[in-house]
Amino acid sequence: MKERNHTFDFLCGICIIRMICLHTITFCGHKDDEWWLEVMGWSFFFMCFFFFKAGYFNKTVSGDTKAYITDKTKRLLIPYVVWGTIGFIIYAIYIPFEIDRYHHPIEPMEWSHLWKTSSFWGNEPVWFLFSFWAAYVLVHFIKKIHIVKPISVFQTVIILLCPLLSYWLWTQENPLPMSLSNVPMGVFFFNMGRTWRWLIDKMGRRTTLSISGILIVAFIVLNILWHGEYVMSTNLFRGNPWAAFFNTMIILIGLSGFLIKLPLPRVPVVNYIGQHSMVYFVAHYPILQFYRFTHIVFGHSIYGHWDDFIVLLVFVFALCTWLVPYVEQMPWLSGRWSSPRAGRFSTLNPQL
Repeated sequence: MKERNHTFDFLCGICIIRMICLHTITFCGHKDDEWWLEVMGWSFFFMCFFFFKAGYFNKTVSGDTKAYITDKTKRLLIPYVVWGTIGFIIYAIYIPFEIDRYHHPIEPMEWSHLWKTSSFWGNEPVWFLFSFWAAYVLVHFIKKIHIVKPISVFQTVIILLCPLLSYWLWTQENPLPMSLSNVPMGVFFFNMGRTWRWLIDKMGRRTTLSISGILIVAFIVLNILWHGEYVMSTNLFRGNPWAAFFNTMIILIGLSGFLIKLPLPRVPVVNYIGQHSMVYFVAHYPILQFYRFTHIVFGHSIYGHWDDFIVLLVFVFALCTWLVPYVEQMPWLSGRWSSPRAGRFSTLNPQL
């Protein structure tokens, strides 16, 4: 068997660690600290990386539509609904205690939240699973276009126009329901991952390393001189929109290509988190909410407390690690459904 390349597990692990740290530091009231804004300014591209990674490993996006969508629904939408519900139950349990102590819920509950976003109260990050599913479906239908010849050119034009569509939707205050305004951008990065894999297979190791190294250096220079950030969750462009888009492209290509061709050795803790990223992704936020609301109910806010930040990080990572084998045994929680023809619609481990 071919030896496993640890690059994407490592990058996925870094992304999950960054995300959990972001949500923890937000709960603890330090999201706007200057040093953390600097961290975010150099790592804003990591949510786009998941779409890029999915495209890199997914070789089949056409085929039978019903089977394809059923597979993606089982792997993404079922965990989306289940983990969203789990988060909401934890959230709802504490509402009577919040009202008793503060005479109102700590966070406003607006009906518009139900159709404007794909987030659940109590597990907001699951928006990603819904957008991820929608991106897969859109990629599939783009691939099946048969109305214009040459088909490949027409499909390429559509894919290249996707970032412009996401940008236009942002200028219109993201009118699509269920936070779907970010899906065209996801489709673009998905196909960029597919194209980059094809190019790597054509190029030798030395060429790939050289091009990737140049792109990494270019990202460092441009991110200082021509800065912009793209926030996938809200389809938000900060700073220069062109810089956000272009810099995200070059760092995803450069960083992945460079580490793939080194090759990168396995980094035990980070790679383990990357290999089991789905569990950490879906489970961490309900755990954060449980810790936060339990403290609030007993009159102790974690806001502004670095000691709670440290304890909470240890608590979340330890509990998620303990949950890994149990969650992965249940397909409706992990998305690890067996396929009738193994590998036909699968992606790496399984979707994240």
